[in-house]
Amino acid sequence: MKILVIGELCIDRFIYGDVKRLSPEAPVPVLNPVRTVENRGMAGNVVENIKSLYGDCEIIHWHQKENMVKTRYVDNKTNHMFIRVDDEKVPCQSLTFLSPDQKKTIAESDAVIISDYDKGYLSEYVIQNISNSSKLTILDSKRILNKEIIDDIDFIKLNYSEFLNNKNLCEKYPNKFIITKGEDGAEYNGKQYKSPSPQQTIDVSGAGDTFVSAFTVKYLLSKSVSESIEYANLVCSDVVNKKGVSIPDEKFRLD
Repeated sequence: MKILVIGELCIDRFIYGDVKRLSPEAPVPVLNPVRTVENRGMAGNVVENIKSLYGDCEIIHWHQKENMVKTRYVDNKTNHMFIRVDDEKVPCQSLTFLSPDQKKTIAESDAVIISDYDKGYLSEYVIQNISNSSKLTILDSKRILNKEIIDDIDFIKLNYSEFLNNKNLCEKYPNKFIITKGEDGAEYNGKQYKSPSPQQTIDVSGAGDTFVSAFTVKYLLSKSVSESIEYANLVCSDVVNKKGVSIPDEKFRLD
């Protein structure tokens, strides 16, 4: 199996600390750091999720050169996030065109995941060129979409707020859009797929990346949309009950 992931990369940094008092200078809590956890984030998290789900897979990741860091300050006891600080240059360096070698890599890949965080790396033109050359394209995008972008894309994963931003397009092409709804599961082509474990969510950071990764790997193996959504729901229901940006447990591996 060969999967190409295209999209922005960041470092997800979680600084966990104890909060025992308010600042005398302002009505804000004083956080004393006790540990720091760092992971590859955004499209990098998609890559890490695929690795955790299926070992017999070649994964290639194209991303911007600039460093991006998302730092979250979190209460160690309650997992309450006080603030997120993004250190990033937006728009970042763009992928302006596809070279012959890049087009060859796209054509040879079993699936291409476009993890578009809309930070400037991918233009509409490049997204269209990627999907034109790909056997199977899955798009997870933060931008407002249009018909031209999605014409050659097989599946588009949106969360519910992203769905509302693209509602007319989703309703016109229901066979392309998978709408994730947290503990309520997902919707595809008018059918509801309930979460197998709709329990309280501890942390949703990276859950969309997990869904896309799980759906893609399962779909390449099964060619069944229903089975792939059900599997992705199952994996996500586990990941959101962990702190920070987490990858799936060994028990969900498909090899």
